[in-house]
Order: sequence, then structure tokens, then C-alpha cells
Amino acid sequence: PQLFQGGLLPAVDVGKSVSRVGGKTQLTSYQEVVGSLRLTYSQFQELEIFSRFGTQLDENTIKILERGRRIREVLKQNQYAPYSVMEQIVILLMVNQGLWDQVSVEDIRRKIVEIKKNLKDRFPQLEEKVMNNKKLDSGEVKTILHFIEQFILKGKENH
Repeated sequence: PQLFQGGLLPAVDVGKSVSRVGGKTQLTSYQEVVGSLRLTYSQFQELEIFSRFGTQLDENTIKILERGRRIREVLKQNQYAPYSVMEQIVILLMVNQGLWDQVSVEDIRRKIVEIKKNLKDRFPQLEEKVMNNKKLDSGEVKTILHFIEQFILKGKENH
């Protein structure tokens, strides 16, 4: 109930989910981006509980907590506005590449709206490729991430 009330949908407790079975049924592109994400988020949740005791935190722990807060924010979805598979993959790719680290937690939802607005128009062929369970090649991933970084995160004019 706490995850759901916190806006995390689907409200899955990463530490308790049956991810071994579910992970095998995921689309290939999806499997690639969520591999280490479960562990990273699970570590964040443990550290977040520990950090509430008011202990002095080292720089590495602070970085883990900051990234975890951003992961939690990107996992939130507005009611009646679920992310498409392609949008999920891009958003999670951005987590893995550390691109959300340069965005304040407060701005993440706004940036996601921009990404959703531009992604399908800019890369229509990729949605079909992902849905046909084909792997995105490194060039496609690089192109997507470059577009996101240049035009969405840095706010450069879209040509």
C-alpha cells in the first residue's frame, strides 16, 4: 500500500518480487536496461532506511541516495498516462547512463513529459523494433541518448 500511495506504479517491492521468473519473459531490449537496476534500487531502499537514523553519510552513500531518489521519481506514472514500452526503455537507459543525475528530482516529471512528446515522432521505427522483440543496437542507443541529452536535458533547439 505504501508504494501505491507514493505514486509508484506498478507498486512492486523490488526486494520481494519474483523477478527471476518475470525477467525471463520480458522483451530483449527491456531485459538489457533493467539488469542492474533492480540491485541498485534495492540498495538505495536499504540505505534510505539506514540514513534516517541521522548518521554521518560519506560521499558515495550520498550519491547512491541521490540516484535512488531519481530512480523512484522516474518509476512514478501519472494516472491514465502509462509509459509505452519504448518510453520505459529510454527512461531506464537514462538511469543506467546517469543522465537523470544532472536533473533535479523536481524537474524529472516535466522532462519525462518532454521525452514522451518527442520520442515517438523522432524515432518511430524503434517502437516497432522493440515490440517485435528485437534488440536495439549500440548505434541506435547512442543516437537516442544523444538526442535526449542535447535536446531535452540541455534544452537546445530541436532541428
